[in-house]
Amino acid sequence: MENTLGDFLRSRRARIQPEEVGLPAHGRRRVQGLRREEVAQLAGVSVDYYIRLEQGRGGSASDAVLDAVARVLRLDEAETAHLRSLNRPPKEAPAQVRGDRRVRPGTRLLLDLMTGVPAFVLGRRMDVLAWNALGDAVNGFSERAAAGKPGAPLNQVRDAFLDPAARTLYRQWDAVAAETVAQLRRDAGLHPDDPALAALVGELSVRSEEFRRLWADHLVREKTSGVKLLRHPLVGDLDLGFETLAVQGSPDQVLVAYTAAPGSPTAQRLALLASWTAAGPVPEPAERAEPVESGDGS
Repeated sequence: MENTLGDFLRSRRARIQPEEVGLPAHGRRRVQGLRREEVAQLAGVSVDYYIRLEQGRGGSASDAVLDAVARVLRLDEAETAHLRSLNRPPKEAPAQVRGDRRVRPGTRLLLDLMTGVPAFVLGRRMDVLAWNALGDAVNGFSERAAAGKPGAPLNQVRDAFLDPAARTLYRQWDAVAAETVAQLRRDAGLHPDDPALAALVGELSVRSEEFRRLWADHLVREKTSGVKLLRHPLVGDLDLGFETLAVQGSPDQVLVAYTAAPGSPTAQRLALLASWTAAGPVPEPAERAEPVESGDGS
């Protein structure tokens, strides 16, 4: 039986060296990082209790114990929340296991009104549920949906690892891949009984060695904002900020909006894409205009 909590705790203590927490490092060590008894000592719990916790036999630990373990293992906010989810997994009604893929009409209207902003809605497992015209022009959602299985949602994790075009689109593919897996790991902690998520992880573990390696690292992140560096086939490099906003009333959905500094080369290239989408089908690469030159020669 899989022990996700134990795997997570072992991966976190393996990254901390004894001298970092004031413990002697002399002598031969059979494990990398901290031993279980060292974590127990520093957290102020019995060795037996911590071993049972790591083995998944400790029941629901108190917040005080989890906070102490998180402090010793130097977990950040997202990792601490993940630890709590693994120790006390939320109970879901059967109807909630799959996740709601319906996007409210008001949310779709909001997307359409954001004519100058690439935007889209993500659901559970990072399924792409809806997008606006400029979001489609930047990310190619319609084309990917047409090439996929009828009725199956687009999925950002699957595309990142299995679509060769993703390695061209993302100028920092390695960073995007790691962040994507870390977000999926967080989702897995929140929804441990989601069969579609388990199937996605299984598929990617079989088909992608890189995904399998990153999944085994047990990294956990919640990306609420940041930067995406893209290489668009029509207009060239896009340096985009992004903001992730919760869709109130739809707890498994977030709206992601890309931003560009006013007057920047990226803003000019987005405006060019927006004019093409307003005029009709986006031209083929052979018909594209010359890329907008940046003022700094980049």
